[in-house]
Amino acid sequence: MIPTGTQSARIKRRPRFRRYEISPYQPFKDRLQECSHVSKKMTAALAAFCLAALTAFSAQPQKVLKITATFHPLYIMLENITENVPGVEIAMLAPANTGCLHDYELTTRDMKAITNCDILVANGAGMENFLQKALSMKKGAVIVAADGFPLTENNPHVWVSPTGAVYEVQNIAAGLEKLDTAHAALYKQNADTYVSKLQQLSSDMHAALDGFAGSRIVTFHEAFPYFASEFHLSIASVIEREPGTIPNARELADLIAQIKQAQKDGSSISLFAEPQYSSSAAGVIARETGLTVYELDPCVTGPLDKDSYITSMRQNMTVLQKALSRAGK
Repeated sequence: MIPTGTQSARIKRRPRFRRYEISPYQPFKDRLQECSHVSKKMTAALAAFCLAALTAFSAQPQKVLKITATFHPLYIMLENITENVPGVEIAMLAPANTGCLHDYELTTRDMKAITNCDILVANGAGMENFLQKALSMKKGAVIVAADGFPLTENNPHVWVSPTGAVYEVQNIAAGLEKLDTAHAALYKQNADTYVSKLQQLSSDMHAALDGFAGSRIVTFHEAFPYFASEFHLSIASVIEREPGTIPNARELADLIAQIKQAQKDGSSISLFAEPQYSSSAAGVIARETGLTVYELDPCVTGPLDKDSYITSMRQNMTVLQKALSRAGK
């Protein structure tokens, strides 16, 4: 029966559900946000850890490749060939003011340096009389710069000619490319750059000296046969067969007589000493013949600067121009 009238008014309506002021899902959302926050912290911490590990790894010292040249001209070549090559350390065996190594004796320090270096760079061709001893001591590799060069009477002064210097630079670079393949491209690039400079030097010297082709010169010792050949000069004689071996009175008298005879025949001769050695014998010759003593540098000493060889050779060019011009008058 359906109630009507006042009867229906007495029926209480069922109260509606009140809306929650806080969503029943809110605790879950809070938990989710909390997890997300923790996750971000963990990610940041992990990233920081990885960065620290990477930094520590990269900070580890790299193995240094130690390359030792026997003397100054080879050291200058190495300076150019190894420029900006990472992890390479170069050194020189003989002191920079030693000169040629004909009579150089190994010291205890030298023997230790040979043993400890990774690569030894020598001139060869008889320049280092200690080379065989060094080879027996050396556990690592040895690069012989003059290896394969067509020698004149077994003369080892290959580098004194710019063309010979190019040969030795290319030989050293080729050896380093094989022994340190990781940096082969850099060695080649550096060598090519230096070779271009040496070739420009040779071209400039030819332009300056070719007009004096056939001129006769007396040099201090037998360091200049390849130089003379490249620039078409004639070596009439040498003052000392070996540097430091002063000519005796008979040898000096013979040389003076030879020069005087050439002068009598109308030949022009220029006299040269070397900056590394005493010019006393050259002074005696000059007094007896009326010649002026000039200096030609075989580039065996000098500053440890990568342009040292080129600077010295340009000075040789200037000196020769002056000496040969005066001799021709």
